[in-house]
Amino acid sequence: MPKIAFVGAGSLGFTRTLVTDMMSYEDLAGSTISLIDIDEERLGYAKRAVEKIVEIGKYPARVEASVDRAEGLKDADIIIITILVHGVEGFRPEIEIPMKYGVDFNVGDSYGTAAIFRSLRTTPAMLEIARDVEKYAPNAFILNYTNPMTMLCRALFRETSVQLVGLCHSVQGLARRLAKWIDVPGEEVIWEAAGINHQAWLLRFERNGENLYPRLRKAVDKPEVWEQDIVRNEMFKALGYYVTESSGHNSEYNWWFRKRPDLIEKYCTHGKDWNPGVHGYILEEYAEAAETWKQRLQDYAEGRVEIKLGRSEEYASKIVRGLLFDETFKFNGNIPNTDLITNLPDQCVVEVPVIADRTGLKGVHVGDLPPQLVALNHVTTMVSELTAEAAITGDPVAAYHACCYDPLAASKLSLAEIKEMVDELFEVQAPLLPQFKHLS
Repeated sequence: MPKIAFVGAGSLGFTRTLVTDMMSYEDLAGSTISLIDIDEERLGYAKRAVEKIVEIGKYPARVEASVDRAEGLKDADIIIITILVHGVEGFRPEIEIPMKYGVDFNVGDSYGTAAIFRSLRTTPAMLEIARDVEKYAPNAFILNYTNPMTMLCRALFRETSVQLVGLCHSVQGLARRLAKWIDVPGEEVIWEAAGINHQAWLLRFERNGENLYPRLRKAVDKPEVWEQDIVRNEMFKALGYYVTESSGHNSEYNWWFRKRPDLIEKYCTHGKDWNPGVHGYILEEYAEAAETWKQRLQDYAEGRVEIKLGRSEEYASKIVRGLLFDETFKFNGNIPNTDLITNLPDQCVVEVPVIADRTGLKGVHVGDLPPQLVALNHVTTMVSELTAEAAITGDPVAAYHACCYDPLAASKLSLAEIKEMVDELFEVQAPLLPQFKHLS
């Protein structure tokens, strides 16, 4: 039976969801679940919680836990990474310092100045994990959930030989959500999405050979639909294709929505999306979670929270079955661009349809993206390329250049002001950036 390792297993939300998904399949229910975390206390709670899932489901799985990464990874078939390096206090300055300069974030974990510095901090840890995988589980497949997805995956693809795909939540459910707005059964919709992580586009949206976009264009003009996803609906009306990630995220990935207080008020504070784009949303969420994590983990581990068995919409368990058994599965994943999207740079990280089967992971050829879409994707991609270069080499100039082309920072600040902001970020975050030796 396979060995499935979770690196960052103390992120119990991910761990318990994915373990529950895995256990729901008979051919995975006997797996060895290897839990790995640097925090021994959190790891202990995670182990008890997973054991509770196994106990309730009467699964034959074996559960292991270790703070020794080499031991936990040894001979693993699948490795799932869900780490948060340096915790809340690690990324607080990356949100608060740019905000002091007027660069107003909603989340700041995927693209933009905050994500650039988050990547600079996180890349060394990700590279250490990948190199351990090369050493102790060279045939394993890595499923990465850690952000900034594009920047981190690019560094790992560039510097290591691991078999890796980056996974995100933003594609699942989108077509069904849009289908509901136009009164079409979601299960009858045929769709295809491609682009880059959090900025992929629904290129195909059909039912029985009918292009559904004309109906959607009419639907989003209705106030009750418009307010469901204000930023994305505005982008759809302007660019002609629907973007896959939430309004809150996309409000900070471009020049259009967060450069003035009146625009933030208009586009980012009134929507009914789960993450409408309000100021500092994710920092508050993480800060609250940091205060209550122990109680939440205890409640779950000790059975005070109902454990529901079954399957979520996460791709991971189906990908695992595709890779290890004879269940071919097609999903959207983040992989190197090997002539998949032909008007984005070679080897950059793209989010495209991927097929998982016993032969591995294979991206589906998409061709050229429409020019109005690739224009935005290309800027974001080059920021990610500069960030990966900086994170790997410790080059502060590359990091500064990445921030110069962050659309949100550029819409607010001059080049000199961006330099001042970057210098302050480097000064505050220096203890967490060992690859930038000139800072020490």
